[in-house]
Amino acid sequence: MSNINFQLHCDNFGRLVLTDAQGVRHEGVTPVRAFPIAAPDEGLSLINFEGHEVGWVDRVADLPPALREIVEADLRSREFVPEVERIVGVSGFACPSTWQVQTNRGQAELVLKGEEDIRRLSQTRLLIADANGIQFLVRDLTTLDKHSRKLLDRFL
Repeated sequence: MSNINFQLHCDNFGRLVLTDAQGVRHEGVTPVRAFPIAAPDEGLSLINFEGHEVGWVDRVADLPPALREIVEADLRSREFVPEVERIVGVSGFACPSTWQVQTNRGQAELVLKGEEDIRRLSQTRLLIADANGIQFLVRDLTTLDKHSRKLLDRFL
């Protein structure tokens, strides 16, 4: 378990406040994942309003339950990376192309400007940037259905 040497709570305005081991109070703290895609539950930096790190958590699971709930709620309010569960169809195999996808957040449409906008994060994980700057995650290629993998293979 991590050695957490600070206190964290929400103030009356809903902002995170960290009090460090020396008793210094830091208002408006923002939790930032060190590895949001590859290891979202490991490495959490707590940044003050000036952009300086004022706290560190090795693993989110190491936080006490009440504190973990506060931090995860703050992260959810700022993070938006839909996960592709299925590729329904593509407008064509030349870029730019429009993709119809089913994500963990519902149906979506993305425009792929070029094959270089599909970034391989690991052997089975991809990050797809659409023309509007939204990042779509394919967490595990092997879990996609055969039709989705076949469409995706045309762009890899």
